[in-house]
Amino acid sequence: MPVRSAEAVWNGTLRDGNGTMKMESGAYEGQYSFASRFEEGTGTNPEELIAAAHAGCFSMALSAELTKAGIEPKRIETSAQVHLNKGDAGFGIEMIELATRAEVPGIDQKTFLEHAEQAKKGCPVSRALQGVDIRLKAVLL
Repeated sequence: MPVRSAEAVWNGTLRDGNGTMKMESGAYEGQYSFASRFEEGTGTNPEELIAAAHAGCFSMALSAELTKAGIEPKRIETSAQVHLNKGDAGFGIEMIELATRAEVPGIDQKTFLEHAEQAKKGCPVSRALQGVDIRLKAVLL
């Protein structure tokens, strides 16, 4: 299996500095800063990239779960909200909320939810983030 990589560069102090992150594939390169991470500044942040990775991974995992069961999904769209909070030990990701909506002909909501829960457990990003409370809201269209 291939190894995926990315790079980050940070210049200066935490509050006044700035940096860039880029993916090895060239698909993304962007700026980040204290303001884009902890306030509402311009640029991205590590948590936003984790959200994108988790949403993408979960959508693919759900498609795989359904396909293994002989069910062909038409469309799966997932959003992820990563909650970064400050606690006694400093900043930490405490919760991720996944919300998925899918068009899957010939399946009922109960069966869909069972497959969605399996996908949440089996998604490699979910497994990497096992110490985080991951909540799922799944809607069959």
